[in-house]
Amino acid sequence: MNRDTRLSDVLHVLLHLDQASDPVTSQVLSQSMGTNPAVFRRTMAGLREAGYVTSGKGPGGGWTLAVPLDQISLLDVYTALGCPNLFAIGSRSDNPDCLIERNVNEALAETMRQAESLFTERFGAVTLDTLVPDRPLPN
Repeated sequence: MNRDTRLSDVLHVLLHLDQASDPVTSQVLSQSMGTNPAVFRRTMAGLREAGYVTSGKGPGGGWTLAVPLDQISLLDVYTALGCPNLFAIGSRSDNPDCLIERNVNEALAETMRQAESLFTERFGAVTLDTLVPDRPLPN
């Protein structure tokens, strides 16, 4: 199964933006994500719409952090990315005739609700400033 690395990629970018004194171009930041500038801009669109970053075009343009890291949580970034699926587990059918399958679906759905609730609680409690290393790391 393919992993969705957008959250990890974007967190990396946001931490680097916090250390940048000038706007950083999509070209430079897309390289850190291992993608191209157009995909990078699409990935960052939700964060710009949420007000966590700004972007400028032309000479001297680029991306900047718009909010201090201590005001952005992991949950904020996850939400700005459109809430990517946490789990690839699903039910065979939504409205089964089989009583066993209904019970299986109910157990899976309730367990997933509990897991997502814990995820939301934990991700909401971690702000990005806690991810900044004590000393600058190489790119």
